[in-house]
Amino acid sequence: MALLPVSKALEQLLDSAEILSSETVPIGEAAGRVLAEPVQALRTQPPFPASAMDGYAVRADDLKTIPTDLTVIGEAPAGHGFNGSVGSGEAVRIFTGAPVPDGADAILIQENAENAGTNRISAQTEVVEGQHVRRAGLDFAKGEDLAEPGRLLDAAMLSLAAAANHAELNVVRRPRVAILATGDELLPPGSEPGPDQIIASNSYGVAAIAAAAGAQTDDLGIVPDQKTAISSAISRALEAKADVIVTLGGASVGDHDLVRDVMEEMGMTLDFWRIAMRPGKPLMVGRLKGTHILGLPGNPVSSIVCSHLFLVPLLAKLGGRGIQRDIRQATIMTSLHKNDEREDYIRAVVHNGDNGLEAHPFGKQDSSMLKVLAASNGLVIRPPHAPAIAAGELCDVLMLREPQ
Repeated sequence: MALLPVSKALEQLLDSAEILSSETVPIGEAAGRVLAEPVQALRTQPPFPASAMDGYAVRADDLKTIPTDLTVIGEAPAGHGFNGSVGSGEAVRIFTGAPVPDGADAILIQENAENAGTNRISAQTEVVEGQHVRRAGLDFAKGEDLAEPGRLLDAAMLSLAAAANHAELNVVRRPRVAILATGDELLPPGSEPGPDQIIASNSYGVAAIAAAAGAQTDDLGIVPDQKTAISSAISRALEAKADVIVTLGGASVGDHDLVRDVMEEMGMTLDFWRIAMRPGKPLMVGRLKGTHILGLPGNPVSSIVCSHLFLVPLLAKLGGRGIQRDIRQATIMTSLHKNDEREDYIRAVVHNGDNGLEAHPFGKQDSSMLKVLAASNGLVIRPPHAPAIAAGELCDVLMLREPQ
């Protein structure tokens, strides 16, 4: 099977994904979720003409001549409106958010009123009708459409929905991701590895990426290179109704790479499994009983890079989010050789220079070197067969974190 281009692999992966079903959650748990149905206002906001400032509710006609004295007949703090009516020559002390009393049509701000004796003020400036008054329905009216399905519930949208009196919202269900690491050589952090063993690291990074993309994660632990153990772990993930099963290692062509064989014996339909990219060539994609299968390489850096390139867009599609890759142009600060047939993702430090972004690739790019990845905030993208590039030329960078 020929190596599949990255763009084609991503296209095939996303074509097989559909937005998940919805669920209703309390509004306090809806941050970062995606609306599954329209949001309409359940009330009018503000529900009454309200003061936009602290001051005095007055009749604009009374302030045609300045200065003029007014009699203060009451007070209207927020939440406690004045029940009477403002007549000629009268005013009501009012605070921001309180209902404007009947008869009043403007607000004289407190800075423009002077004390003129007991229950008396002297207005020092004119006002016009409607000044500092928020009319009823200024923000929205009951029954008005406020948001359509697909809207991400950020801080502003959550506040709007709450103001519209929604205690619950119908949102797209969060994708459930089960993560399984395979390999006789792996031990969990905190262990004392033997001479032929290493500490498993990939699952923690992949889980963090999945969680940041809005998914719920389930760590299935480390499974030895045994078919029965692998099939048992996969069965547990299917029983837990995982939307995506991510396997780490075991999907290549070695004698001990058993994941693909086990998956196919369990009924997996294989879409593709080798990608024209570096790092991350042995990447397996398929479906098993409706669940997406993403078999990531065992090399730590490869698994993290492939998670950014494939798992994140998949979770975005399943969760109803827009798929956006943060690719920016930067000046390459080191010359690079001509590329081969595999799309290359080169770890680099990207920072703000005098003339824009500058990318400083690391000299060593071995796919086992996590320290280099942790120090990088971008991946320089080298297309297949890209010509040599000299320092000072422009390149595309997939940003992992904001530049310094």
